[in-house]
Amino acid sequence: MNKELSNFAARLRGLISNRQSTIGNRQFSELALELFALQFKHNAAYQKICEARGVTPEVIEHWTKIPTVPTVAFKELELSCLASQEWSVVFHSSGTTEQNPSRHYHNTESLAVYEASLWSWFAQHVVPEFGILILTPPPVQAPHSSLVHMFETIRRRLNAPESAFVGGIASDGSWVLDFDAVLMALKANSKFEIQNPKLILGTAFSFVHLLDFLGEHDLRFELPSGSRVMETGGYKNRSRTMPKAELHALITERLGIEPENIICEYGMSELSSQAYDEEVRRFHFPPWARAQIISPETSREVADGETGLVRVFDLANVYSVMAVQTADLAVRCGDGFELMGRARVTEPRGCSLMSA
Repeated sequence: MNKELSNFAARLRGLISNRQSTIGNRQFSELALELFALQFKHNAAYQKICEARGVTPEVIEHWTKIPTVPTVAFKELELSCLASQEWSVVFHSSGTTEQNPSRHYHNTESLAVYEASLWSWFAQHVVPEFGILILTPPPVQAPHSSLVHMFETIRRRLNAPESAFVGGIASDGSWVLDFDAVLMALKANSKFEIQNPKLILGTAFSFVHLLDFLGEHDLRFELPSGSRVMETGGYKNRSRTMPKAELHALITERLGIEPENIICEYGMSELSSQAYDEEVRRFHFPPWARAQIISPETSREVADGETGLVRVFDLANVYSVMAVQTADLAVRCGDGFELMGRARVTEPRGCSLMSA
């Protein structure tokens, strides 16, 4: 076990878990520069990328100058500070057609930071007291899904039963729903005089599957006041796609969830922190992460109201790479952003990753 990284992980977990602590710009930069030096030292693949760009910890003075790696690099390289024998969990990027998925390697300590990060920010945006329904397979069926691990962490925190998972894996590897289990859960409140709000978690394509089923059978529910939906976006060719406004309107129509109680989450297997839409579909990461919207032509941050690619600096990525360049397009909105979809770019491979 690497003591330098362990000490950093423990300090960061303490900051994340303490609701009273704040991470201002100065402290974030200090932590980011410290973590960059550690990752440069202990992550061999990342060190090669930085050296190829002529960047070392000695020449970096601000977190915005820390070299980023594209998400596709996680497909090509083992971007980890951990030795292979230390890996306890490996998260893969999702998608039914990916022959070579991204890989994010974790051990017990990195998972502890990941879980502290996801729970702290989730609890501030989603959770009062809920009965929970999860539209994904359980962890035993999807051990490499960071999203399923996230939902399992939430389930355990809420002391919900394992039966909260109502999804499964089909023979072709696609995610499916057990509609009988879903209907049983949605109807459960009708048996009680006092009805508890429900929290339904799932991907956009899982909600499409559910809404199509409800539409085919002309079923509608009026879930208890205060019930919420959290959808994670993304279709990945697993269902028909629809504009977010249409999806949310159908959720309101078929499940009786007020529009203001439909929350969107933005995350990926290569990160350890998630962003939530806090206002008018504008996403914000937690204080231990920073997002920039950068021009693909100049790699400089765009002006407010302009479109670029999302770049994330995530301190919770202690044991991999903190600075990640995504292929997601967004409009900069102050210190937040509005997602616009995926950019159509050619994936860099091999040596081209060094200059990406």
